[in-house]
Amino acid sequence: MKTPAKKKKLSAKQRVALYEALQARFEGNATRHPGIKWVKVQDRLEAHPPKLWSLHEMESTGGEPDVIGHDKQTGEYVFYDCSAESPKGRRSVCYDREGLESRKQHQPKNNALDMATAMGIEVLTEQQYQELQQLGEFDLKTSSWLQTPQEVRKLGGAIFGDRRFGRVFVYHNGAQSYYAARGFRGSLRI
Repeated sequence: MKTPAKKKKLSAKQRVALYEALQARFEGNATRHPGIKWVKVQDRLEAHPPKLWSLHEMESTGGEPDVIGHDKQTGEYVFYDCSAESPKGRRSVCYDREGLESRKQHQPKNNALDMATAMGIEVLTEQQYQELQQLGEFDLKTSSWLQTPQEVRKLGGAIFGDRRFGRVFVYHNGAQSYYAARGFRGSLRI
């Protein structure tokens, strides 16, 4: 499910539209990234054009990526999917390829881990999901697969998170399960 390298470039029009969407979101949600200036983020984006394709994938699947932090040691800016609900273009998927292949009937079209890899992003960890939930209220009606610890995955399970009743919950399901309201959120360091 890899995308050919030549297709991982954005047209000038796509790049402009992406920058406009990212800047508007950045400026409209300043509490997610206090002390970070858009001009610095844009400089970093322009210095790493291959990462723009991944951000475009996050955006085009409904993730609404935004800066949530800055790693001062590496200089990288950290983007998370900040859509109110799990990204619409990434729902109805099993957790991973093994889970998908274990379904005898009604297989979904894809799985979260393969999609994330193809997009060049990482599925959020449980800790990252908790950090995201400190920035706002996410997944009030949906849920998002999270990177699952090996000991859970070896037993056939996978974890997901959501927010209900004013609290953030992390729970489990079989890795082969999928629901119309469950997708995944990603992170990207640039």
